[in-house]
Amino acid sequence: MRMKSGTNPWTLTILFSLSILTIALVAQQSNSLTIAGQTGSAKVIQVNGRNYVEVESLARLTNSSLSFNGNQIILNMGGGSANSPATSNAPEGFSRDFLTAGIEAMAQIREWHAALRNAIERGTPVSNDWLVAYRNQAQQAVRLASVAVNTGADKNAMPLLTSEFNSMGKLTDKYVGIADSRTYIPTDSLANDVLEQKIRNCGRSLAAMASSNQFSDDGSCTTPVPAQ
Repeated sequence: MRMKSGTNPWTLTILFSLSILTIALVAQQSNSLTIAGQTGSAKVIQVNGRNYVEVESLARLTNSSLSFNGNQIILNMGGGSANSPATSNAPEGFSRDFLTAGIEAMAQIREWHAALRNAIERGTPVSNDWLVAYRNQAQQAVRLASVAVNTGADKNAMPLLTSEFNSMGKLTDKYVGIADSRTYIPTDSLANDVLEQKIRNCGRSLAAMASSNQFSDDGSCTTPVPAQ
């Protein structure tokens, strides 16, 4: 079997004439075809210096299916049906490893955020001495998520996850700086803090993406925060 250049790699239509079948029956030499990454082989018949592979064997070797249309034999690569589309229009989702690592990173950022919020709302001194542990854990989780990036959805979502981490860092630095200046921090400070709102909105957006296993950027993680 010879494949013309430009032939769709997923669905191949193979035309056979009676003359070729007759020649194949009296061929003098047989070889075998193997495909890297596949087990087994397909019988190859050499006729006049040209190699022809048995369709049935090729179908088994490539885990494909055969269908017939008049004098045509249709080889559907990958075991699909003859009427299957060559490509899928379904959007690509997150890889399993990235999704797991991303969810863990989001959890670590939420713990960090909760620790800062509770300190402010309860009037507890805000200090980098104890907040740094939350920052380091979140940073490590985000790093592990970046290592797990594989699919296009992973690559698109990683900057948003990083943005959430960076926003949380800025929020922490802001209130640690206020505390270091010995300025009183009202317990309701976060209620009107635009950076706090961005972190909340971005967190909800990331959670929705994780739940649907699809990338969808609503801008909540990347929208610039006006200076306060």
